Amino acid sequence: MGKYKNDSRVVLTLDAGGTNMVFGAMRSEEYIIDPITLPSNANDLDLCLETMVTGFRSVINQLGGIKPSAISFAFPGPADYAAGIIGGFLPNFPSFRDGVALGPYLKEVFGVPVFINNDGDLYAFGEALGGVLPEVNEKLLAMGSSKQYHNLIGYTFGTGFGMGCVINDQLNRGDNCCAETWCLPHPFINGVIVEEGVAIRAVKRVYAEQSGVQDASLTPKDIFDIAEGRREGNPEAAKAAFAEMGRTAGRCMAVAGQLMDGLIVIGGGITASHKYFMPALLAELRGTVRTLSGDTLQRMQMKVYDLDDEAEFAAFAKGDARELKIYGTDKTVTYDPQKRIGIMISKIGASKAISVGAYDFALSQLDA
Repeated sequence: MGKYKNDSRVVLTLDAGGTNMVFGAMRSEEYIIDPITLPSNANDLDLCLETMVTGFRSVINQLGGIKPSAISFAFPGPADYAAGIIGGFLPNFPSFRDGVALGPYLKEVFGVPVFINNDGDLYAFGEALGGVLPEVNEKLLAMGSSKQYHNLIGYTFGTGFGMGCVINDQLNRGDNCCAETWCLPHPFINGVIVEEGVAIRAVKRVYAEQSGVQDASLTPKDIFDIAEGRREGNPEAAKAAFAEMGRTAGRCMAVAGQLMDGLIVIGGGITASHKYFMPALLAELRGTVRTLSGDTLQRMQMKVYDLDDEAEFAAFAKGDARELKIYGTDKTVTYDPQKRIGIMISKIGASKAISVGAYDFALSQLDA
């Protein structure tokens, strides 16, 4: 159960896209009104801000006199999210490029705290407080394991390669709001960012290269259908496109997983094709490296389990516990020397997790 699953406070939310903005309100980690969709007017700052005010006011009018506790949502960066300031190169919101104090402005208008974050960060926070992390910990307890996890790395596979990290229930925003994955170096293409290998465009590119078919209209869903034999095309090239994405993502995740030492969860539309990318991804996480003297080591110190596989989850819960005698006494303590983490596909989906993350982040900040 999520940390704020039974909380009665209401938080206003926003799904901010370059074409449309979708406004809502959450209570107890669930939406309580039908969403309100308005055109973003992203090219005109005055109209865009007016749209936000109109949208949030329309939501408040549907709350029947309930006063919202906060406003919380994801917005594209670059940004100083802690200060609520958006500014820099934003392809979908060009009118924000010179810098807009969006959080302080909305706080002035509505008189409630305003929290803005990156969508990858909110995704991870939602999974940590109301998604995968509590689900795994509850399941471990039910299976008799004393092992509990407190850290989580959340990844989104979609238009880009998003990432967020939660340590001990606290979102790691970084000192500059720049805790990111997309800009890391591609492990197999020198001088290129890793996002070119883990995104919608990557799947399309590799399929075109492998099949020789240059069809820009093909989507990852189309390529998945080709792999499944439900659509005409080159099934082997389709499978190779997803496998290459998994291979690239896995190499990148191995670095982050080793540094953060927590569970890993993946969300986003492309995860529907996990049967084709997860084997390659897991192979990279479980791969090896060597020393100059010739010794072979596991790429990650931790053993990696696929938590969507029931047999692997059972082994993950069991670990390698044993009784260890306390020197000089007849007493023993339980010792489990196996370092281990797990990876799984999101069960609530990226969109819901981001919304839950926005809600939970606002309440965690209010409670702090």
